[in-house]
Amino acid sequence: MALDARLNSLGFAKPPAETRVVVAMSGGVDSSVVAAELAREGYDVVGVTLQLYDHGAALAKKGACCAGLDIHDARRVAETMGFPHYVLDYENIFKDAVIDEFADSYLAGATPVPCIRCNERVKFKDLLETAKDLEADCMATGHYIQRKLGTGGPELHSAADAARDQSYFLFSTTPEQLAFLRFPLGHLASKAETRALAASHGLSVADKPDSQDICFVPNGNYAAVIEKLRPGAAEPGDIVHVDGRTLGSHDGVIHYTIGQRRGLGIGGLEEPLYVVRLDVDAHRVIVGPKELLATRVVPVREINWLGDEPFTSRAEWPLAVKVRSTRPPREAVIRPRSATEAEVELFVAEEGVSPGQACVFYDPHGSRIYGGGWIWRGA
Repeated sequence: MALDARLNSLGFAKPPAETRVVVAMSGGVDSSVVAAELAREGYDVVGVTLQLYDHGAALAKKGACCAGLDIHDARRVAETMGFPHYVLDYENIFKDAVIDEFADSYLAGATPVPCIRCNERVKFKDLLETAKDLEADCMATGHYIQRKLGTGGPELHSAADAARDQSYFLFSTTPEQLAFLRFPLGHLASKAETRALAASHGLSVADKPDSQDICFVPNGNYAAVIEKLRPGAAEPGDIVHVDGRTLGSHDGVIHYTIGQRRGLGIGGLEEPLYVVRLDVDAHRVIVGPKELLATRVVPVREINWLGDEPFTSRAEWPLAVKVRSTRPPREAVIRPRSATEAEVELFVAEEGVSPGQACVFYDPHGSRIYGGGWIWRGA
C-alpha cells in the first residue's frame, strides 16, 4: 500500500497505526483522554505512569498525580482502551532531581516550584528518553499548552483556555524536547470538553477531581514535608519589623513565604504587615508595610530561551512576563546579561516577587511563550 503523504494528526507522514506514541499517564482525566483519543484514532499507543515516591504512603492519598490509586486508574484506562501500560519506578530520580532541591530551596528562604523541575528533569528528560528507547515517534501529555509549527520550527503557545493554561510550568521545555512532544488538549476551549470526551470513551476517571496539591505535599503543608526531609530544620527565631523592632517569635522560617499576611501571630498592631524578607542565616522573618513588597526589577537566571533569534542578539526584549503562576502576564523589558541571565524590568511594579519562583516570558500581543528563567535574589 502506498504511504499517504499527508500528515496525520501528530504531524507524521504515515498512518496512525504505524505511529507509536508514548503517553505520560498520571491517572487523571487529562492524560487519560489524550491516551484514549489517540487510541481511538488508531495510533500505536503505549501508556506510561511514573511512580515518583513511596507507593505505600501514596495509597492513602487520592489528590496527587502520582499516588497509588492514580496508577490503578491509569491502568484501568489502558485496559478499557486496549493498549499496553507500564509503571516505571522513578522514585530515586524524583528524589534526587526534585524533592531534595525543593527542601533545600525552602531552607534557603526561597519559594520553589517543584512541578516545573519535575517536568524539566524527570518527565521531559528521563521519561522522554525512555519513550525514545521504546522507539516512539513522539510523547504526548495532558498538559494544557499548544505546540505550533513556526518558521523556525516548533513553538510553544498558551492554551486556548486561559483558565487552564499551564505554560508557566512548562517554560523550561527545550527546543529539542519540543520537537518530540505533543500536547493534544491545548486547543480545547474548556475542561468540560475534556470531561465530555472521557465520558464518551466510558472512562472511569471522567468525573475525577483535579489534583490541587504538589504530589508529595499532602494538604499543601510544605513545612511538615520539609521537617520530615530535613529533621531539625525548623529552628525558632524572631519576627522583626523592618524598622528593627522585635514583634514576636516563630517556629521556623520554613513556615513563611514572601508576601504572606495571615498567620504571622503578631496581632494587635495598627498597620497590616506582610513578610517582606526571610533572613535564613539569622532565623528572622522580616515584616513591613505592603508597599515594600512592590518590585520593578527582577534578576533572572537559568534562562531557557525559545525565541528564533539568539537571546543575546538584542540589548533588550519588549515582552510580557509572569512572576507567579496565578497572575496574568505583565509588560516588561528583558535585558540579557548572558545567554542564561537577565534583568527584567516591569512597567508596573509587582508585589511579592519571590526567589525560587519562575519568571516566564510571553509575547505581549500573541500566545507564544519565549521561555523564561528563575528569580534568584530577594526583592
